[in-house]
Amino acid sequence: MTQLECSVKNCMHNSDNCCCKRSITVDGRTACKAEETCCASFDENRGGSFKNLFKTPETRLEISCDAVKCIYNEDNRCKAQNVGISGDGASDSAQTRCSTFKAR
Repeated sequence: MTQLECSVKNCMHNSDNCCCKRSITVDGRTACKAEETCCASFDENRGGSFKNLFKTPETRLEISCDAVKCIYNEDNRCKAQNVGISGDGASDSAQTRCSTFKAR
């Protein structure tokens, strides 16, 4: 499992820079740089009332990864020890990115 730090404060799954989902998906099949990836599991927190009411932050989770040109991608799974998802202020997944992405 990967340790994830998420700075996407506007995501309803974010709690103290941790994700409350057990797994996420990173998109970017043709990505050659981090800016061409995104967190497909992003859900905008609209109003804050529902955010993480019954969820526990996960410090380690599974990451499905479609960014096949990343050195950490092994059979569509992220094998990096630490992953950063960034995009503070995002209103949709396209405004997020896997900042750990590194091209082969």
